[in-house]
Amino acid sequence: MKPRALLLLPLLLAPFGVEAETIDPRQEYRTCLALARQKPEDGWEEAIAWQSLGGGEPARHCAAVALIGLGKLEEAAKRLESLAQHSRSTEALRAEMLAQAAQAWLHAGKIEQALADLDTGLDLAPNQPDLLLDKAVILAQAAHYQKAVDVLTGLLKIQPNRVEAMVLRGSAYRYLDKLELAKEDIARALVLDADLPDALLERGMIRRLEDNSAGAREDWMKAITAAPDSIAADTARRNLEIMDVKTK
Repeated sequence: MKPRALLLLPLLLAPFGVEAETIDPRQEYRTCLALARQKPEDGWEEAIAWQSLGGGEPARHCAAVALIGLGKLEEAAKRLESLAQHSRSTEALRAEMLAQAAQAWLHAGKIEQALADLDTGLDLAPNQPDLLLDKAVILAQAAHYQKAVDVLTGLLKIQPNRVEAMVLRGSAYRYLDKLELAKEDIARALVLDADLPDALLERGMIRRLEDNSAGAREDWMKAITAAPDSIAADTARRNLEIMDVKTK
């Protein structure tokens, strides 16, 4: 599973000078962040220009987000960490900045740094569900499956119907060879969303482990039909190819 898309919350805005008085700060922030995500080069230029006009924290935040898109991941992470440390914004928002830093570290292959930032973020915003999910995703990617299960169990106590958490915990249980528990989580997720590609993909994997090739094929075909351009669909296609090769 891919890690989730992080929320970009409004920041406290620094005072603007005379030249910036015609700028709507909130609209500029939204515009800058959209550019930073979609067209990082343009977002970077927008952030630097805004910063020169007194954009303060929001402009620096936008610049850091643009750096992620430009592939300068470690620099982006360090900037986000610094922003979170020195920001006068709420603890929840500072935690969100650290979550973004963690995503940058993750993409840079720095798992320990990513986990450290998330733990600091959770110190600021204890039991924040999105941060817990981010941490579980990283733990699973690092093959710390039992730790991921523990985090997800805590998350599901807070948000019992969080389907991403159910599917991820089901996947972690599968890696731990706890197939009955895995099946329970996936079945529950599919009750909530019968066409959820990640859940269909995972149920197919479980069925394949149980030598139910027909069931696995059915689930993987459903995952492809539900979201043809998704990562889950791509994985389902590869699994079908592998299964077909083995059965020839």
